[in-house]
Amino acid sequence: MTKTFASTGDLGDKNITFAKLGEGAYAYTAEGDPNTGVIIGDDGVMVIDTQATPFMAQDVVKRIREITDKPIKYILMSHYHAVRVLGAAAYEAENIIASRATYEMIVERGQFDYDSELGRFPRLFQGAETIPGLTWPSIVFDGKITIDLGNCPVEIWSPGRGHTQGDTVAWLPEQKILYAGDLVEFGATPYTGDAHLRDWPATLDALRALKPQKLVPGRGDALDTPELCETAMAETQAFITDLYESAKEAREAGKDLKEAFDLCKERMDPKYGDWVIYEHCMPFDVSRAYDEAGGMERPQIWTDERDQEMWSKLNNA
Repeated sequence: MTKTFASTGDLGDKNITFAKLGEGAYAYTAEGDPNTGVIIGDDGVMVIDTQATPFMAQDVVKRIREITDKPIKYILMSHYHAVRVLGAAAYEAENIIASRATYEMIVERGQFDYDSELGRFPRLFQGAETIPGLTWPSIVFDGKITIDLGNCPVEIWSPGRGHTQGDTVAWLPEQKILYAGDLVEFGATPYTGDAHLRDWPATLDALRALKPQKLVPGRGDALDTPELCETAMAETQAFITDLYESAKEAREAGKDLKEAFDLCKERMDPKYGDWVIYEHCMPFDVSRAYDEAGGMERPQIWTDERDQEMWSKLNNA
């Protein structure tokens, strides 16, 4: 049976929630669509991930303006994927922050990624004509920086490779609130097409050591208890481990990519098959896991042509 490519068949509207997690800390979520974080201090606002287009980001701006008229001073890219960052122009922020490894990804594969993701998930790119071009950071950092929004220090750091080479989190130490980007998902399937799967579990261990009280994942509901935070991190870690170990076993047994995909699906469908975008992600996830298990350190660049070729090979044969 031929499966609809990626999420091109997912056209239904999602219910949006704008949840307050703590003093000045908010999460914009929509039933498993990409999340946006908002932090408000005495002097200004930081937005973490922007939505895919300025048109779609206007709804985030509207919700911010319902609670504050303070200037949006900073945008933080938790990592580089088009669906996360191309809405930046809507916020008219003074500064856009990214890790150096994220900046390198934009240089290397920014336009390829844009073209690829637009084809995979058109519903998330409503108003694509409003995108002025790639989103480039004005502040590029190594390691860790702290931004004070006015009586609200935000610690920004890269805990290690995982979802991408440049994953970056925002941490509110006084409230123990973590904005984790796509390093952590909740009830949503991790996308690993650009991942470093062997490193990801250790990166999650670093986040678990923080013992966050509240957490905003990349996809899924904002989490408001320590128990839910731990559950999300542990479940993400279990998915990553199951995926990589299954693909590695298939590779070591001499199986080709299609056979590895079938093995991974057989093992993982019962545990994760009801997670959001599972069928969308698994072909991309297994492709990267198979590559990494074969010694390919750096993820291949996804193009719209490669997307279609891979999808046909794994799903329609």
